[in-house]
Amino acid sequence: MVNHLWLKGRLWFDSLVTKNSLYQDYLNALTSQFNLPIAQTKLMAVDLEMTGLDPKLDQIISIGLIPIYQGSLPLNQARHVMIGIEGSVGHSATVHGIVDNQLADALTIEQAMAWFLKQTQGHILVAHHAPLDIAFLQNNLASVFGQAVMLPFIDTLAIERKRYLHQHGQLIEGCLRLGQSRERYHLPIYAAHNALIDAIACAELLLAQLSAMGGINTIKCHELVNVAK
Repeated sequence: MVNHLWLKGRLWFDSLVTKNSLYQDYLNALTSQFNLPIAQTKLMAVDLEMTGLDPKLDQIISIGLIPIYQGSLPLNQARHVMIGIEGSVGHSATVHGIVDNQLADALTIEQAMAWFLKQTQGHILVAHHAPLDIAFLQNNLASVFGQAVMLPFIDTLAIERKRYLHQHGQLIEGCLRLGQSRERYHLPIYAAHNALIDAIACAELLLAQLSAMGGINTIKCHELVNVAK
């Protein structure tokens, strides 16, 4: 959690100094969200498939997005795109199931990053183990736009870690994985390693967590939001 007044000030400052109109629009659309109850906050669950786990060396292969509005998931607004990469997906195909020929007509990373900012404009990002996804996005956005990019986010893994430790005292191996976290809220099992399915699974987990924490009308966005350090 970060101080929402500091965050609004930082976003305002960044919007003044950026020379990129797309990023400026993204920042300006966020500033009104932080002091709202979650019920009124526009959220966007995101998941990535990558060639590996190093944001500086590996590449994004696909992005899945699903909005969360007033406690509901409008599935007709869910989006999934593939991204062309340099080289081959290699052994990572055994994890995400995406092979090289599926990327033949994919977006370029430049197209994908512009698409991402447009799709998520005015939304707080939500992800499971968010710092990893955010690091990949920030590295690629910085490469494309030539400047550091701030992406405020809510991390369902961090929420679950706090709740689990409060209830059980200590963590056990694997207890914070997306599937295991969902099981504790009696959510269904989905096939893993599809960016869109995992984004939907993350969004459902957040709503279940918020319900257990008091509901979307009582919790404000700034109580959960964070930024990458």
